[in-house]
Amino acid sequence: MTAALSHRHAGFHPANPHSAGAPAGWRLVRFSAIAIPTSAAALPIGVYLPAIFTRDFGISLGTIGLIFLLGRLWDAFTDPLVGALSDRTRTRFGRRKPWIAAGGALFLVAALALFFPVLNVTPAYLAVVLFFFYLGWTAMQIPFLAWSGEISGQYHQRTRIATYQTVVSAAALFITLVLPAIGDQLRPGDGRLQLTLMGSLVLVTTLPALFLTLTAFPETEPEAEPERFSLRQSLQAIFANPLLLRVLASDFAVTLAQSIRSSLIVFFVTFYMGRPDWAAGLFLFQFVFGILAGPIWLRIGLKLGKHRTAILGEAVQVAVNLGLLLVTPDRFGLLLALTLGQGLAQGSGNLMLRAIVADIADKHRLETGEERTGLYFSVFSLAGKSASAAAIGIALPLIGWLGFDPKGANSPEALNGLLYVFALGPAIAHAFSAVLLSRFPLDEAAHSEIRRQLDAGPAVLVPAE
Repeated sequence: MTAALSHRHAGFHPANPHSAGAPAGWRLVRFSAIAIPTSAAALPIGVYLPAIFTRDFGISLGTIGLIFLLGRLWDAFTDPLVGALSDRTRTRFGRRKPWIAAGGALFLVAALALFFPVLNVTPAYLAVVLFFFYLGWTAMQIPFLAWSGEISGQYHQRTRIATYQTVVSAAALFITLVLPAIGDQLRPGDGRLQLTLMGSLVLVTTLPALFLTLTAFPETEPEAEPERFSLRQSLQAIFANPLLLRVLASDFAVTLAQSIRSSLIVFFVTFYMGRPDWAAGLFLFQFVFGILAGPIWLRIGLKLGKHRTAILGEAVQVAVNLGLLLVTPDRFGLLLALTLGQGLAQGSGNLMLRAIVADIADKHRLETGEERTGLYFSVFSLAGKSASAAAIGIALPLIGWLGFDPKGANSPEALNGLLYVFALGPAIAHAFSAVLLSRFPLDEAAHSEIRRQLDAGPAVLVPAE
């Protein structure tokens, strides 16, 4: 016989306009401001910094790889820890805000040391700076994501909130992509200048973004007293939740597909297409249309619901990536058209899956009385980071095994191998993501009933035997 489950209301009051109504668009833009410095830092960390620290500061590729790998392993520990602890934080300022403020301060100081090094950059220096940079980033980002799922309890409003964050993030990524191109025009190959330009964007935007985000909405405190932290219970809340595991696996597949494409696009355009002049430009071209993608998928999501929209977005991605098999060096126009489609479908799966996480946390809270929003968003973030790391570990060795050599001449067979990995790798991953979301039970009707019971106040649920 299943034991009775305590249902404790977790802080969404019907009288709270932010949980019952639609937050104004300008307030959501303001709330999403923190995505500017975090996105502006994400691209250099993943794309430019390893090459710059190797070329301009003399740190070996092997050492750089080890340092960044250890940084990701550090995230695997800190992300769930920060998520679980922020769920249990109680202050007069709220649960999430103190973490965001403290994390933002650490993020800013570490970014200053990372992008504007005044000391000799040694492996030890880089490792220590990244240690604090990732810690500040996690302490700021994870509570922010959890808070974004708590602004409104409405099914479609959560999609809308995630959309604003996606659009702001895409705009920040676009600006960040422009800066290295400007640096190359001023002083070609000057990594320190690129580092300065990208770091300046992070530093200039962090404090204003923190102020805008922290003052955008008040936090509503849960009525229940926080539980003591338990690693066993936290792990159980993750691995005993099949819906969460499906969403995590789906997002892992989405991000894996995106990261395989990102890690190979320069090689594909430079060597397969024979257009090195477009190596950076094509990436930029994709992000121009990526800014428009959020509002498009929001409107679709309001019609179809989150998981169906995510499936549709993944199907579009599969079609686009399979279309790359038809691209040849003399069909550059087709590549541009497919890149446009890629941009318009960009982030559709991530957007919807992020909005679903808060719905799953609601379901878990109704069934157990446990507040796990921060924990769930932390493992969601960790799934994406793990996929990014896995993509490099899969794609680069695979094209090397197929004969591709970025330093020498390549046979037609090696170039075809590059094409197949570039096209089929993302297509397969996007298809797998869509399959995981088929017949997903937590739709608008199911979530509305969950919210109705949560908003009704404390109760005791006795499941049927």
